[in-house]
Amino acid sequence: MRRREEWTKRVMDLSLASMGLILFAPVIAAAWIVATFETRKNGFFLQERVGKDGKLFRVVKIRTMREIPGHTSSVTTKEDRRITRSGRFFRRYKIDELPQLFNVLKGEMSFVGPRPDVPGFADRLEGEARRMLSLRPGITGPATLKYRNEEEILAKQSDPERFNREVIWPDKVRINLEYMKHWSLKKDLQILWRTLAGGRDA
Repeated sequence: MRRREEWTKRVMDLSLASMGLILFAPVIAAAWIVATFETRKNGFFLQERVGKDGKLFRVVKIRTMREIPGHTSSVTTKEDRRITRSGRFFRRYKIDELPQLFNVLKGEMSFVGPRPDVPGFADRLEGEARRMLSLRPGITGPATLKYRNEEEILAKQSDPERFNREVIWPDKVRINLEYMKHWSLKKDLQILWRTLAGGRDA
């Protein structure tokens, strides 16, 4: 992306994130209280993710999972026993993603872009694929829309981690590189609209 395009995208992010935090502050607060009560931990979940230029940052989400001894996989399926009752609701309606508006304000994320992954994926990209790291990770994006039912897809696989690593992840990289190549503000707004519409075409 050109510097002017990056500036345009950043202005949109700051404007929408500011409005979003004002609008959704009560929802975030209520979700935090419920998650804190159900998990007996801070309702905000912070996790290290790979950001722009490969730099690590801490993404903020509503906690939707409880800890189960021996279960440490970073891949989550629909049937994951770690997901709480409130967590299923929050994940279904993307309420757990709302605190990431703080990450957007801080400049660590954008509204639209590749989803920020845990170390071990984006930071290991090679060659042309590493161009994806020049983008700020996003709350939503074209790959997010395609794999909006990713947990259901993974739940049907005999080896979810391998399927994610060998099938889903490479496809996400391809989609995000295409998004980067053909970026426009109009397309970002279309992706946001489709996200709000539940993934349906506008």
